[in-house]
Amino acid sequence: MRLSFHGAAGGVTGSCYLLECAGRKVLLECGLVQGGAWAEKLNRASFPVPAERVDAVVLSHAHIDHSGRLPMLVREGFSGPVFTQRATAELCEIMLRDAAQLQEKDAATESRKRARKGLGPVAPLYGLRDAERALRQFRPLDYDQRREILPGIELCLRDAGHILGSAIIELWLSEPGLQRKLVFSGDLGQADAPILRDPTPVAQADAVLLESTYGDRCHRARADTLEEMGEIFRRARADGGNILIPAFAVGRTQELLYVMAEHFEEWELEHWRICLDSPMAIQATELYARHFELHDQASMGVWRRFGHRLESRLEFVRTAQQSRALNRARAGCIIIAGSGMCEGGRIRHHLKNNLWRGNCDVLIVGYQAQGTLGRQLVDGNAYVYLWGEAVRVAARIHTVGGFSAHADQAGLLEWYRGFSGTPPVWLVHGEDGPRAALAKALAGSTGARVTLPRAGESLDLRQLVSG
Repeated sequence: MRLSFHGAAGGVTGSCYLLECAGRKVLLECGLVQGGAWAEKLNRASFPVPAERVDAVVLSHAHIDHSGRLPMLVREGFSGPVFTQRATAELCEIMLRDAAQLQEKDAATESRKRARKGLGPVAPLYGLRDAERALRQFRPLDYDQRREILPGIELCLRDAGHILGSAIIELWLSEPGLQRKLVFSGDLGQADAPILRDPTPVAQADAVLLESTYGDRCHRARADTLEEMGEIFRRARADGGNILIPAFAVGRTQELLYVMAEHFEEWELEHWRICLDSPMAIQATELYARHFELHDQASMGVWRRFGHRLESRLEFVRTAQQSRALNRARAGCIIIAGSGMCEGGRIRHHLKNNLWRGNCDVLIVGYQAQGTLGRQLVDGNAYVYLWGEAVRVAARIHTVGGFSAHADQAGLLEWYRGFSGTPPVWLVHGEDGPRAALAKALAGSTGARVTLPRAGESLDLRQLVSG
């Protein structure tokens, strides 16, 4: 009975953990590594075990850094089930198809460049056919239903409040003469955040895998964030430029639309064209609307009262031609586009056309991993490179921190305190600084035994001593 760490152990992308129990092998997460040229090499690396020997995958939520290598796993021989929450399965239909098309497009572009140098073509990490095969292996589950997924392994998903369908994973593990309970937080949302319910507390565990993305800080008060947003919109209107908002298609985009609806008059949004320039974000927004049963009561009331005001100014930009037309707009547009870390998608074209203009604004409303273009903007680089061309950063860059879909240090500590006793903790999905800070806070306030695992390390679940 063993758990080994193969991704997001000292980083925040590429989540992947291998659970071995009762002769079975289960991957918890199968995520894509994001950020820089080094990520491509890691994504093409071998899986912890040959794909055909993996019996099942358990997926906490649909974000690509948790799900994005599933088509590659299937292409290499995995034929087992993928267990996840029902809404996550629906989101993955959007996100994995989109990821596959991007892989194919990027490979075709690189192959053309190589051909001009007399070099051979490159193959995509995976293609659309692989994504379609992977989607057929999904086995959707509802929250709060415990079931056996393999002999000796039982699973229950709890609402994590991070994005639609996100789950905390509870696993009951049995071998002759031995039983253990492993709880994996997945990505935990903030308590009292709009739209989704708060993360579900869990009372018992023998071992806890806890995310630590923001383990070294507390988020800014939401009221302060909303006040700053209003000031940015009013000032930007007076300056006569555009506002660009790189946003994750799932979760962040829907929260932005929610607060824009709620504060439509206060922020004077009737004077703007609000352009959602992301086919994937549009599909995800429509999916959020179909799953009202997963929303909290407060958000449903807000949308029913105020949603029509936003819809009067909101434009869904679906085609590439419509997106290119926005590049001719020199003022009056709020453009929400992916990708959230500016590593791909339509936002890069809008940045190329607006970053050098001093009367434009860029709102960074999500986590920016090391090595990404978004992180370069946050760090204040005077120039960034887009398609090999240096672009001067004259636009105002605003880091608006209160919109995180991840719990902060206080939220992570509060969720852990829901356990009876002090089960040992392994901190994952965090860079080293935040992990170390959270480890110190956990040990100091709860007395928990905390480990910061590295990729390749493993945990013998048989040797656990209860806290």
